[in-house]
Amino acid sequence: MIRNLLIYCLLVCLLSCKKTPEQYLNYTSGDAFGTTFSVQFIDKNEIDLSASYDSIINVINTSMSTYQNDSDISKINFGDITVSVDNHFKNVFNTSKRIYKETEGVFDPTVGVLVNAWDFGPEGKIVALDSLKIASLLISVGLDKVTLRDNKIIKQHPKTFIDFNALAKGYAVDVFTEFLEAKNFENYLVEIGGEIRGKGSNLIKVKPWKIGVEDPNFDQTQSYSKVLSLKNEAMATSGSYRKFKLDENGNRYAHIIDTKTGYPHKSNLLSVSILAKTCMEADAYATALMSMGLERSKQFLNKHPELKVYFIYEDDKKELKTLTLNGFPDN
Repeated sequence: MIRNLLIYCLLVCLLSCKKTPEQYLNYTSGDAFGTTFSVQFIDKNEIDLSASYDSIINVINTSMSTYQNDSDISKINFGDITVSVDNHFKNVFNTSKRIYKETEGVFDPTVGVLVNAWDFGPEGKIVALDSLKIASLLISVGLDKVTLRDNKIIKQHPKTFIDFNALAKGYAVDVFTEFLEAKNFENYLVEIGGEIRGKGSNLIKVKPWKIGVEDPNFDQTQSYSKVLSLKNEAMATSGSYRKFKLDENGNRYAHIIDTKTGYPHKSNLLSVSILAKTCMEADAYATALMSMGLERSKQFLNKHPELKVYFIYEDDKKELKTLTLNGFPDN
């Protein structure tokens, strides 16, 4: 009897001391791509993957960072025709081409030269550019003027400037998640500069991964009135409330350039959040819909039911309104 009791107590001790997967939340954060990143996953062992994260960041920067003069994309922008691009570049380029065509040129990674040109006003004021200057810049704008052949980028116009900023962070999130998938992690959450992708759930809290949609606060403060569960999806948000300009009449322009005219246009959209299968697509489509405006976005989304979208916008009375389409969750 005593022997059986001792065996029972020993089993209880062993079971209670056994480390289960939900006991370990592996969390890492740092700087990347001019912003911050965080990675968290559930695992049985406490392992340090920071060196692997740094390696991923370095590889993507070497391929597509416009802030590094020695990156592949910078060399291409400077006119080097000998650069052989890697698979990361090709993945982002091919996705950009597809979305460029789907949006009829609204999403265009070559529009940066015009965005920069309109950014010269002091204290956020719109300063009109000469129409001849705009016309000269428009000549080099258009992803249809750029092709990928035999791992080489061919530009019809030598001054065409390629910038994947509108989807590169989302793509990096996808690369991080592919790395975690290869390690057989089934519960994780990756975030880079606000772009997020998750799988499984937070076993520590026995709840799904929770993420917030940032409110459009013009005073630069942060608040989240909408929180939702992220289940095997990615979310990206594009907003106009942090970076905008005013004209002499107080009209707000959100650095949104019409790729057909070269001029900025007003939009009542303040924020677009998209749920999609990949973060790269969510990132790119969020940028595109911000450029389209609300009404044109509605028409576009009728043809793309796979994109779940949440809009925050101003009505004619300057009051905040929200709209969810294609099944974007309420919470």
